[in-house]
Amino acid sequence: MEASKPVKVTVEAIVQAPVAKVWSSWTEPEHIMKWSQASEDWHAPHAENDLRVGGKFVTRMEAKDGSMGFDFDGVYDEVKLHQTISYTLGDGRKVEITFVDQGETTKIIETFDAENSHPVDFQQAGWQAILDNFKRYTEESK
Repeated sequence: MEASKPVKVTVEAIVQAPVAKVWSSWTEPEHIMKWSQASEDWHAPHAENDLRVGGKFVTRMEAKDGSMGFDFDGVYDEVKLHQTISYTLGDGRKVEITFVDQGETTKIIETFDAENSHPVDFQQAGWQAILDNFKRYTEESK
């Protein structure tokens, strides 16, 4: 029996910041821990990032009440400074992020393979919420 192709889901945001600042916020662990959650009752108490092809990353995501948590981790397949990051998650799903330099703004387009445990619209809403947190954090940080 042939495995079905994964459903690809895309989320986007336009960040009111130049691409160099957006890239730093996206890739540096001290920043990742401040924006990588879908809601206020979650947080990211730990992040590591070896940003290079073959490099690994992990972000620990936990409910603030300690009721649940998980590691969001993977290995980089492609890294083009200020342009593209693609990686394979620990469960084999693929993710690609494109950074479009628009001068004083940066468009982020993030496409990921949906997993089979939750409805696609739920996954899209969660990833969009995290991207919206990223946008807010990056625009507000100095």
